[in-house]
Amino acid sequence: QVQLVESGGGLAQSGGSLRLSCAASGRTFSTYAMAWFRQAPGREREFVALRTSGGGTTYYANSVKGRFTISRDNAKNTVYLQMNSLKPEDTAVYFCASKSNSASYSSPTSYNYWGQGTQVTVSS
Repeated sequence: QVQLVESGGGLAQSGGSLRLSCAASGRTFSTYAMAWFRQAPGREREFVALRTSGGGTTYYANSVKGRFTISRDNAKNTVYLQMNSLKPEDTAVYFCASKSNSASYSSPTSYNYWGQGTQVTVSS
């Protein structure tokens, strides 16, 4: 069982930055791939970024590539999402998620555990 708790959301201006954190419980954190998803009102949950369990490989949605960076600290059981050059269209609830399988990284159904989400609002 893994519990995930996000923090760091809030209000930012267009062009600004925020850093999200996701703290995980359990001693098997390092064996899970960790990802961030987001969901805007009236829209489906969409993939944002993933870092593999070993930390050596990352994947990003095209919409955030070059602006967002996912990192993880296995010693602290924490994954981060550094968001720079924020845009109003980045406004959403952001969720962290973990998976231990080889299923598609961009599909929400591939993930075993989810956090409760943290709101990010970007004003123009």
